[in-house]
Amino acid sequence: MADRFEAGQRVRTSRSDPPNHTRLPRYARGAAGTVVDVQGDYPLPDDRSRGLACEPEPVYTVRFAAVDLFGTGDHAVTVDVWHRHLQSLADDEEAGRER
Repeated sequence: MADRFEAGQRVRTSRSDPPNHTRLPRYARGAAGTVVDVQGDYPLPDDRSRGLACEPEPVYTVRFAAVDLFGTGDHAVTVDVWHRHLQSLADDEEAGRER
């Protein structure tokens, strides 16, 4: 498992659109947000729904600006996101510099 994220860390959600069930809402895919809490480790329902064995992984509460998700709104939206659906925004920015 990659390093855990901490409260206050900027992250980006996965952009993938798998053909199977996923706990990452479509409206939050590819969005940048901030980790506000670590919820603990839990099996990923994406795998469990397909009968796959899965190890628990960290789940984070991530805060997004509503305007970034929906194009309007002056409030924040929080979503619980499993570790594999996140990457560090610093990693994302680093990849952009390498292009």
